[in-house]
Amino acid sequence: MSILRHTRLNIRKGIEHLLPAQPCVLCGRMNHEGLWCGACDQALPYLDTAHCPVCALPTPAGEICGQCLKQPPLFTSTVAVFGYSFPLDKLIHAMKYGEQLSLAHAFAKKLALGIDKDSLPDYLIPMPLHPVKLRERGFNQSLLLAAKIARDHDLKLLPDACRRVRDTPPQSALPWKERNKNVRNAFCCDIDLTGKSVALVDDVLTSGASLDALAEAVRRRGATEISAWVVARTLPHS
Repeated sequence: MSILRHTRLNIRKGIEHLLPAQPCVLCGRMNHEGLWCGACDQALPYLDTAHCPVCALPTPAGEICGQCLKQPPLFTSTVAVFGYSFPLDKLIHAMKYGEQLSLAHAFAKKLALGIDKDSLPDYLIPMPLHPVKLRERGFNQSLLLAAKIARDHDLKLLPDACRRVRDTPPQSALPWKERNKNVRNAFCCDIDLTGKSVALVDDVLTSGASLDALAEAVRRRGATEISAWVVARTLPHS
């Protein structure tokens, strides 16, 4: 570690300990490190093993998986921080249904760490909610994630570029084989994206059907490079 980096780390640690301690959202221990403590952070299911660069499913050597070779999605790469398993799944649930919106900022910071700063997209587009669901929930967690990343990394956010035009049943309530049909033609894109690269931001990637349907909508409007940025990837054992 360089002397400069070591000095920066010490300064950051010093600033952290000047801030008020707060209880870890997972274990309750008072800490100065953020919403969750360092010990719980180490227990989170980071996606740090070799995985497919397209869909983020595990592969032996980080090669493209068989499913993406056979039937590639319309997004060409995925950035995912975690596997969707305990206790990360509880944090996602608390953000979406427990209105613990500060978790969105914490997740956005983690997601930003995995982004290639030398290959940033022209635009960020959050996964849209249908107006009915937006009224019920009161917020769009994908927009919160995208807004934080855009603000911190000087990226252009397009919060209203895409709309969900069909109020479909939740994907999680359906068998995998029905999920593509459920979101088919569920999205539309209202702006010209000819020649632009975009990153689609969402909280969890499971079957990939929703992100693929959104990717289809932006591709129809001319987007040439489409990536998926998600907090968590559902893995086969889940």
